[in-house]
Amino acid sequence: MKENSAMAMSTGQPTFDRFVTSVKQFDISGKTLLLPDMAPFAVRLLAACFRAIGVPAVVMETYKGLSLGKEFTSGKECFPCQVTLGDILYHLQKEKSRLGPAFSPDKYVYFLPEADGPCRFGMYNKMQRLILDRFDGFKEVPIVYISTRNAYATESIMPPERSPIFRRLSFVAMIIADVLDRVVWRVRPYELRRGMTDAFMQEALNAMIETIEATGAGLDFNRLYRLLENIVLTARTFIDPYQPRRPRIGIIGEIYLRHHPDSNQDLIRQIEQFGGEVVDASCGEWINFVAFERARKLRRRWMTQWRQGNFDALRGLTRRLIGHEIEKLYQKWRQDQVYRTALQHLDIQPDHSIDAVERRLERDRLFSFHIGTEAALSIGGALEYAHHGFDGVVNVFPFTCMPSTICSAILKPLLHDMKIPYIDTAYDGAIQPNREAALRTFMYQAKQHLEAGRARKRSRIKMK
Repeated sequence: MKENSAMAMSTGQPTFDRFVTSVKQFDISGKTLLLPDMAPFAVRLLAACFRAIGVPAVVMETYKGLSLGKEFTSGKECFPCQVTLGDILYHLQKEKSRLGPAFSPDKYVYFLPEADGPCRFGMYNKMQRLILDRFDGFKEVPIVYISTRNAYATESIMPPERSPIFRRLSFVAMIIADVLDRVVWRVRPYELRRGMTDAFMQEALNAMIETIEATGAGLDFNRLYRLLENIVLTARTFIDPYQPRRPRIGIIGEIYLRHHPDSNQDLIRQIEQFGGEVVDASCGEWINFVAFERARKLRRRWMTQWRQGNFDALRGLTRRLIGHEIEKLYQKWRQDQVYRTALQHLDIQPDHSIDAVERRLERDRLFSFHIGTEAALSIGGALEYAHHGFDGVVNVFPFTCMPSTICSAILKPLLHDMKIPYIDTAYDGAIQPNREAALRTFMYQAKQHLEAGRARKRSRIKMK
């Protein structure tokens, strides 16, 4: 496909009004929604949520179009931008080849959310719009987005009666995906027979997808919880009880890279291969952080209007703030339900709250949520891992990522003083010749940390 890409390109010059006319929020009903792959469980359950409310959603094949993504970028972009661009170009070229004259670009919608703040992620959809416009036939494929500016509100991309259903369903599905991930990471390193966890969890994922598609629009969460409970009950039987507990490794960093196995070169499996047990920061963490930040901004605006005595504006802001706080409480209630369903049968790692992360940052004045970016989550998340006795922390990020570089500058000396092994793993698609040696060294240090902790416990027991 790469060889034919230049021949397929249009000679028209891009215009910046396309950022408004073809990167926008609109009703996606009746269109095939194209989702970039990221977290394997989460994005597939999200697609099932779209299908549950009548939107045909497809998770695109990933990483097969990376050469296309690199061909039409300069290398200065964030690596996930190259990956997702390659995915959409590969998918559309494949569809055009498969359908021939029947290919109709206006039947597709490319779903690419955005974020505000200094991260380059906020500009992906604009840049990719310019590149799609250079291809014959792809100019009419619109890009739809939801944004952190309004906490990923969906009212503008679907009929108003469906939006509340989708919002509740997709949040619960995302937390279920987080729990399924944590079940895999807890069971797979100790499985009785190699490969049995992955095989079963693929079947479990398919069952969860089918259930969401069939019943999700009715918001019958108890049915999803019962299925999740059965999955956990079965998965826990795969654990070999005679295997000793491995050093636990916490992963933080940029949300796409840490969740996309192809982009991070199967980091989690490699750590498991070298003797570790991994917990990756959750997708739910980011959703809760966005809601937390939205409430913070509303409170700040409320205080500004109060000081100015603008009571007309205060009434509207008060209603919005109360509504948003209610939604945060709803999310916490549902998240607790999902985790309790699993934790009563298997000791997976519970997720931390955003409030707990902020308290850890503020207590030592290490960083502030006022600065924004994922750096706040990653620094606070690393401290949460340390608090829960983890034996090492891995910072995963795209090469030149600003928030993760900030994290590295703060966490490297901090965790060194705490005697917790730490490693940076930056990715740009290249294979680093010393990567395996660095990970092996890191895991050796993590095993030493685990043994030192066990020795301290034995010493305390003897003293008693």
